Amino acid sequence: MSEKTIFKKIIDREIPSDIVYEDEISLAFKDVNPQAPVHILIIPKKEIESTNHLKDDDTALLGHIYTVVLPHLVEKFKLSDGYRLVTNCGNNGGQTVYHLHFHLLGGRFMSWPPG
Repeated sequence: MSEKTIFKKIIDREIPSDIVYEDEISLAFKDVNPQAPVHILIIPKKEIESTNHLKDDDTALLGHIYTVVLPHLVEKFKLSDGYRLVTNCGNNGGQTVYHLHFHLLGGRFMSWPPG
């Protein structure tokens, strides 16, 4: 990654955001263009372009997001009745920011197919 992404600028506090969770590994904040009543973006602080760029040593990072961050957010935003976790990868997958991120969507029924 040559230029800072908007997410790296949020991590570095160059751009304000409504942060709802942070630890040494990850950051979660409200999406500025929510697609559901709850729409949180979860990002690793480590710069990883997409799921296609994950390495073996990223296993702990992903485990942390799924076992620490996600349960905390599900409880905080009362999503135990259901939610959707989405990761877009590449242009055809709808990825617009090339820093790995997860969309946590909830607070309403999620229909299928999504797109």
